[in-house]
Amino acid sequence: GKKESVVNMHKTIDFPNLGIHLKNVGKTISVFHFDIAYYGVIIGLGILAGLLMAMHVAKKTGQNQEDYIDLAIYGVIFGIIGARVYYVIFSWDMYKNDLLSIFNIRQGGLAIYGGVIAAVITVFVFAKRRHLAVGILLDPACHGLVHGQAIGRWGNFFNREAFGKYTNSLFAMRLPLDAVRIGDVTQQMRDELEMIDGVGYIQVHPTFLYESVWCLLVLAFLFWYRCRQKFQGEIFLVYLAGYGLGRFWIEGLRTDQLLIPGIGIPVSRVLALILFVGATAIIIVHRKKIKKESKE
Repeated sequence: GKKESVVNMHKTIDFPNLGIHLKNVGKTISVFHFDIAYYGVIIGLGILAGLLMAMHVAKKTGQNQEDYIDLAIYGVIFGIIGARVYYVIFSWDMYKNDLLSIFNIRQGGLAIYGGVIAAVITVFVFAKRRHLAVGILLDPACHGLVHGQAIGRWGNFFNREAFGKYTNSLFAMRLPLDAVRIGDVTQQMRDELEMIDGVGYIQVHPTFLYESVWCLLVLAFLFWYRCRQKFQGEIFLVYLAGYGLGRFWIEGLRTDQLLIPGIGIPVSRVLALILFVGATAIIIVHRKKIKKESKE
């Protein structure tokens, strides 16, 4: 009995300042004796929800919904490849001595920005092949993308990854030390380590939760902005700027940042800032141009 309670304790995820205590959060579910990672299930649900959202927006704008089913098939395949390649490039030391582990994504290791970049390239190629306007495709697609991201981030919850620095704030998340990647644990977390019945616990920012909520706020803003849209592709630019703004802040909290080799600067913070500034600038320039043309 005591041994079993210790095993379960190592699977706990707590939000002590909210009074939430989850006693047995596993990483996998067994179906017909096959272990399926919750991470994969959540990513799959995110993809499905994203597709349904994109199709919903496409229908409202009078587009062919079947185009988005075809686009999703290509987008998901190349998006996952892109997310993995991005992660491996900036975590090369983890994979250089075991190249086959590159193909094992069951334990996580997908960088969302890599997926976004690959998915956007896919949209451009798809639009050209189908003779469709890329801006028209990107606007519904980004509604689906940010909705999928909001759900997909919960895969990090089950994997106990993508968390932030030590905190004792209202949303602080408490995890067993032996349930997380040791490289993600900072010295401050060790200094603040809490021992309960012989088990060490760290307390961290649940950055997966912050990003999930931020994505839902961005999605709500996209719907609000739609009736104020002035040009094709503007909604997509608003998504890039909005997500980039939140990601810049959230990435600064994380302890598992992917760093630019030789410089040591978090690559996703740099990219988030570039996309926020770039997308905002393009929106301002285009809107000024449209306003000027309407006066002439």
